[in-house]
Amino acid sequence: MSWVDAFVNAAMLLGGMGPVKTTDLSEAGKLFAGLYALYAGLAFIAVMGIMLTPVVHRLLHRFHWGEDRDAR
Repeated sequence: MSWVDAFVNAAMLLGGMGPVKTTDLSEAGKLFAGLYALYAGLAFIAVMGIMLTPVVHRLLHRFHWGEDRDAR
């Protein structure tokens, strides 16, 4: 297996897209698919972090997590 095939398979698995059939793709197509899979996975994690931050922040306030018992 060449390094390009190994890269695209690893990137697809890390990006959550699953294994890919690489026989029909050119080397440029494999590199693009691998980089896109890594970018899409990173973008998904970033967007979910931004969307869930207010919810987690509100939960921390609601349940008084992180506060000292003597401060009340």
